[in-house]
Amino acid sequence: MDKQKNILIIGAGLCGSLLALRLGQRGYNVRLVEARPDLRKTDINSGRSINLAFSDRGIKAMRLVGVENKVKPLCIPMNGRMIHNLDGTTLLAPYSGRSDEYINSISRGQLTALLLDEAEALDNVTIEFDKKCKEVDFETKRAIFRDHITNRETEINAHVIFGTDGAGSALRKSYFLSKRFLFSYSQNYLSHGYKELSILPTENGEFKTYKNALHIWPRGSFMLIALPNLDGSFTVTLFLSFDEGQYNFNNLTNERIVKEFFKKEFPDALELMPNLVDDFFKNPTAPLGTVKCYPWHYKGNTLLLGDAAHAIVPFYGQGMNASFEDVVEFDKFLDDHNGDWEATFTAFEKSRKKDTDAIADLALDNFLEMRDHVANPIFQEKRKLETLLETQFPNEYSSKYSMVTFNEDMGYHEAMTRGRAQDKAILNMIADHTLNINKDISKDELKLILDRILKETETILEEDRLANTMNY
Repeated sequence: MDKQKNILIIGAGLCGSLLALRLGQRGYNVRLVEARPDLRKTDINSGRSINLAFSDRGIKAMRLVGVENKVKPLCIPMNGRMIHNLDGTTLLAPYSGRSDEYINSISRGQLTALLLDEAEALDNVTIEFDKKCKEVDFETKRAIFRDHITNRETEINAHVIFGTDGAGSALRKSYFLSKRFLFSYSQNYLSHGYKELSILPTENGEFKTYKNALHIWPRGSFMLIALPNLDGSFTVTLFLSFDEGQYNFNNLTNERIVKEFFKKEFPDALELMPNLVDDFFKNPTAPLGTVKCYPWHYKGNTLLLGDAAHAIVPFYGQGMNASFEDVVEFDKFLDDHNGDWEATFTAFEKSRKKDTDAIADLALDNFLEMRDHVANPIFQEKRKLETLLETQFPNEYSSKYSMVTFNEDMGYHEAMTRGRAQDKAILNMIADHTLNINKDISKDELKLILDRILKETETILEEDRLANTMNY
């Protein structure tokens, strides 16, 4: 491809910063423009998650741009879910039976700042802040920005424009409003929203509870989670319905009822959160939604990536990782079509769309799992078995969660399809009482169970394939 091409990237969040860095490394002239102030100089409270779950697909992206070793110090490993029951008891459920498979808690701001620094260090990358994109003419490859400081509008022309400007993407909005081509778009909200709270560190700067876990308080129709931060605090997120149930965001309107709610449902968390009321009424309540659209590109002129193309709910911890993987996958197509951007965009989109649809569906599935199923005895029996299998047969078995989270070379769609079939096989055996898992089970007995699961999984997959071929 012609490296003299001028590339405009709208949105300097995680995806846009990584894309700018990678295209800059490839030699393109990149102009990265962001609506918000520079987070490296200004504390930005956007209501978005302070920290995120960072796993193998994201790490693969950091490896691609050569910053993996710089990112590692920003991470806190989380080896499993610490489940907090209503009676105050806890259970640590490992994410995998393989000791080298775990997710990480990482600061959104620190990671974005690192990527911005790396991109800005390149002579062929420029970054501008406080310029909000108002519209994009994707036929003439021209974008209009309003400067928040001067209130003036400016026009930027480019050879190619990328929209990495999140769920409220200006480029995607321009696609939708123009009605100049067939563009499909859906935005679906959950009835639940979320509010960020915090567990502050001790006076000595230490963690008040176990550091190396993602903490979950599952309560059926709602839940609380907590992720650790490097300063000894935890970012706590309450996921709750806006208007259903005895307690909801619409009726938690005063200090008394907020404390009553937490004392009843999360008493052990409440003990760690003397700052609860201040956080609750200071921090915004935000919605949770899924965005799907098609196509992502217009000819060879423009392309949507990251949340702008496929925003998902946060319950698989894959939003950032999926956006990073977009850049990794797109990078593979850059050398394949002799400078033809339209052919590149078309091939990338065709390859990638099924995987982003799959992780959107999996994230919705995991909402039910996290708020309810993790406390279910049948689910816990299934996870116990899967952990045993991954421990004893690490090269032969991976749970659906492991395939999605730790197998960065398997597409989300394949992980979803195989993982769901595998789950069905195991749950059928548990329901039929044909599994006998006890602490004295031998490896040979466990191998027989593994063989049955794998055989039944293939049968289910074949039945699904047959059913799909008949649905014409």
